[in-house]
Amino acid sequence: MSVSKVSGVLFFARNSTSSSLLYDILCSLHPVVSLGGWIVNFMIRVRHGEPFSSGMTATGFWLGITVGRVILGFITAKTGERIAVSVYLLIAVGCELIFWLVPQFIVSAVAVSLLGFFIGPIFPSTVIAVTKLLPSDMHVAAIGFSAAIGGGGAALLPFAVGAIAQAKGPATLQPIVLALLALLIGVWLTLPRMPKHVHQS
Repeated sequence: MSVSKVSGVLFFARNSTSSSLLYDILCSLHPVVSLGGWIVNFMIRVRHGEPFSSGMTATGFWLGITVGRVILGFITAKTGERIAVSVYLLIAVGCELIFWLVPQFIVSAVAVSLLGFFIGPIFPSTVIAVTKLLPSDMHVAAIGFSAAIGGGGAALLPFAVGAIAQAKGPATLQPIVLALLALLIGVWLTLPRMPKHVHQS
């Protein structure tokens, strides 16, 4: 790696806007990976579902993420990332509360699919935020560095969640995911106001 690239990464790591974006990506990956990895176990052991139907619930979650990124991407482009993602996260918290507090299999299956739908656009919206808030010469380094750190962190949290679930039961998944969503809202709201166009200088 050249000296200029190393300097760019160090500048990115010390930049407050960059750090907030990094933590935002990190937090947005955690609920997805944690929930996606444990939803089948939760639905079988806590909601007493059949293995096949519980597996289909996980499929609905990931399908919701995919569809959400496609459909909500158009809405986000019109309303702006800051407002749109804030609304998506608030709705996601509501879906998570329903998933957690309503002890019915069908309700949980629908709620977790909607949760995936509204979580889906967060990662791509954060990437767009990077291009709007940081100079163009930092875009590649910023996105690559954030995605790498976020992906590494996303590999650690499911392990921790698994250890907790093994000791306390899979029901402990819900407050953890809810806390991560609340943390993500807080981090997202710390970002400065975004311009309408990509930062060019």
